Amino acid sequence: MPGAPRLAAIATAVPPYRLDQPEIERLAERVFDRKTSEIQRLLPVYANAGIETRYSCVPVEWFFMPHGWRERNALYVDRALDLVCTAVRRCLACAGCRPEEIDGLVVVSTTGIATPSLDALLIDRLPLRPEVARLPIFGLGCAGGVLGLAPAAAMAREGRTVLFVVVELCALTFRRTDSSKSNIIASALFGDGAAAVLIRSDCDGPVLGASGSYTWPDSLDIMGWAVEDDGLGVLFSRDIPNLIRRDIRTVTDRFLRGCQLTRDLIRHYICHPGGAKVVAALEDALELGDGGLDDARVVLRRYGNMSAVTVLFVLERHLHRGLEGRALMLALGPGFTVGFQILET
Repeated sequence: MPGAPRLAAIATAVPPYRLDQPEIERLAERVFDRKTSEIQRLLPVYANAGIETRYSCVPVEWFFMPHGWRERNALYVDRALDLVCTAVRRCLACAGCRPEEIDGLVVVSTTGIATPSLDALLIDRLPLRPEVARLPIFGLGCAGGVLGLAPAAAMAREGRTVLFVVVELCALTFRRTDSSKSNIIASALFGDGAAAVLIRSDCDGPVLGASGSYTWPDSLDIMGWAVEDDGLGVLFSRDIPNLIRRDIRTVTDRFLRGCQLTRDLIRHYICHPGGAKVVAALEDALELGDGGLDDARVVLRRYGNMSAVTVLFVLERHLHRGLEGRALMLALGPGFTVGFQILET
C-alpha cells in the first residue's frame, strides 16, 4: 500500500523584470489620471505596503500602453509556460527526479486562461509522459496555493509521483484606464511568480495531512475579478483585515477541532501575506504576537503579493530552514474563502 503523501521538493521562480517600489510610486503618478482618479490621496499606499521589490513578466514601459484581451492572454500563456518550466526543472533537480517519472500534474492559476490548459501544454514542453494525469484549477485566486495541495495529495495517495504547479502573472491584469481605488492599490501590491512542489509517498519530507476550507456566506463581492472588455479588473474590499480579526480565529479553531487539534499544537503558521495589514490582522487574530509571521513579511517585502504563488514562497523559506513539528498553511481568496492545509514532520 502507498504511504502518506509527502513534500519531496519545492522550487520557485520569478520573471526577469524587477520593480522597485519607489520607482513604481513615481510611475503611478504618471500612469493614473490625476483628474479622474484618487492617485494623489492614495500615494501613501506604495510606501505603506510593506513591499520593497516585485517582479514582472513585462517591462515597465508595457504599463503605459493600451492592451486588449487577446494580447494579454497570449502573453500570459507564453510567459507562464516559461516561468513554470524554470520552477519545475529546479524542483526536479532538487529531488533528483526525471520528468518521465511524473504520474500526475496539478496546475493552479487565475490570472489568465488557456485551452488547451497549461498542464496540457507542459506535457510537450518539459516533456512529460502522455499518460500523466492532469488537473487544471482556475478561480481560486490567492487561496489556490493552499487549496490546490489537497487534490495533488489525493493523487499521490494512489502511489503517484505528482507535480503541483502554481503560476500567477498579476502584472498582465493591470489596466491603465481603470482609475478605481482597487486598481491603484493593486498596482502597489501585486507581482509575478511561479512555484513547483513535488509530492510523493516514498520520501522523508513533511506529510500532507488534513485539509479544509471555509467560505463566508454573502461574501462574493469581497474579492475577485470583474471581466472587462480589455482584461480582468481587480475587486477587493477594504474590510478584509477587519473580517480576519473578527472571524479567522473562530474559523481556524473549528477546522482544527475537526482534526482533533488545537492552536497550541501548531508550531508553525505558513500564511499567505495578502498585504501588510492582512499579516498584522492574522497575527492578532491567531494570537501569534508581533513577528509571528516574519517569514510572510519577508516574502511580501521581497516579492509582493503574487496571488496563489506567495504562500509557497513562504513554505519554501520554512523548509529551507528546517521545518520541525506541525505546521498550518493558510490562505484567503475569492469566495470569500480560507484554505487550510496541515503539514506534519
